[in-house]
Amino acid sequence: MKTPDSEKLTLNLGFVDLGRIDLLVRDGFYSNRSDFIRTAIRNQLSSHADVAAQATTRLSLELGLRTFTRRDLEAVKAAGERLEIRVLGLAVIEADVSPELARETIASLTVLGALHAAPEIKAALADRLS
Repeated sequence: MKTPDSEKLTLNLGFVDLGRIDLLVRDGFYSNRSDFIRTAIRNQLSSHADVAAQATTRLSLELGLRTFTRRDLEAVKAAGERLEIRVLGLAVIEADVSPELARETIASLTVLGALHAAPEIKAALADRLS
């Protein structure tokens, strides 16, 4: 399975803000609305980079992509351990993981970004998601 590079978001904007974005696009400052929004988000993230870095360290978050397979979780189970997963970015629980195995091996799951897992896995871990 190919891991996606991005997550689709939907947002509501006021008509005046949307018109201003369209004006900037029309005048060639941005190629389209999405380009403007991505640039605005990157600028805001950049302006708060120090705070985000401190929080990432304080919360012991893994940064980027973290994938969990059946084999990974079976090894955790065999060792008699349970995971406390904290990811800033994308956490993927592969399709080969059963809901039972996920419940047996994942004590808590915090994802700031996106979690890609089967609906059955999300339901099995619902009480452990934060």
